Amino acid sequence: MRDYIIRRILYMIPTIIAISVIAFTIIRLPPGDYLTTVIAELSASGAAVDSGTIAALRDRYGLGDPSYIQYLKWISRIVLHGDFGLSFEKNVPVNALIWDRLGATFGISILTLLFIWAFAFPIGIFSAVRKYSMGDYVVTFFGFLGLATPNFLLALVLMYVSVRYFGQSVGGLVSPEFIDTAWSWDKAIDLVAHIWLPIVVIGASGMAALIRIMRANLLDELYRPYVVTARAKGMSEFSLLLRYPVRVALNPFLSTVGWMLPTLVSGEIVVSVVLSLPTTGPMLLRALLSQDMYLAGSIILIASLMTVLGTLLSDILLAWVDPRIRYQ
Repeated sequence: MRDYIIRRILYMIPTIIAISVIAFTIIRLPPGDYLTTVIAELSASGAAVDSGTIAALRDRYGLGDPSYIQYLKWISRIVLHGDFGLSFEKNVPVNALIWDRLGATFGISILTLLFIWAFAFPIGIFSAVRKYSMGDYVVTFFGFLGLATPNFLLALVLMYVSVRYFGQSVGGLVSPEFIDTAWSWDKAIDLVAHIWLPIVVIGASGMAALIRIMRANLLDELYRPYVVTARAKGMSEFSLLLRYPVRVALNPFLSTVGWMLPTLVSGEIVVSVVLSLPTTGPMLLRALLSQDMYLAGSIILIASLMTVLGTLLSDILLAWVDPRIRYQ
């Protein structure tokens, strides 16, 4: 198991390099660059565009270099110094911009993942055990509703309900009076009162999908011969359920970690814009619109890294939960 983990970590290195190349290439695909956007904005406002200033800025940002030179400079600074480059629009290092927002993004993503598992696991088991009951039909209905409802629409509905019926301020992670204050007990309570909304909105579709996965997997196991034999030996239904079929049905459930984490991060982009959350979503959207390639590339690279780490985590969990899985 240890050798397998080490080997998988070594495999991650060329994978991440390939991801970084693809991300940087995609960001460079639109015609022009950041300075092209600046020139267009200046021209639209009627301001004069000094070709000498533009040439100096192009040289300063290295935009006159070939694309592969720009990539090599960017990735070498990340690997050697942990420097993600300079944000063209903000004119400050990317490191100074993204870490606070990454903390909020990861925090919301992890809490959302825990929320999804806490509800999808028992509800999926109930839906399988009570197949075709009224409870199963209700769960199925809301599951399909959760899959079909766009996150931003659900966010708008819950925002209206919060303001209209509960009188709660919406938008952001804390109320306006707590934005610039130090952390305190009152601010923590206010954070809890606000953070449930993005967690529910972002996690709704993922929870609905995992409920269906858990239900389908467990239905495949409930009538296997080993379950019938264990029941015939007098084992209690609850112990039998958790010890055998649920444990086997967990395999595909755990394998979803690899795609769930990046899905949560990408799913929070639109939700963050709607809810005015201080996460990487609005920052990435603005960076893409302004062709701020180092800022956008850094956020995409970190989100892709989460995919690779999530896949590694799911493989380790599968090997730990199911003794039949052996990595040689």
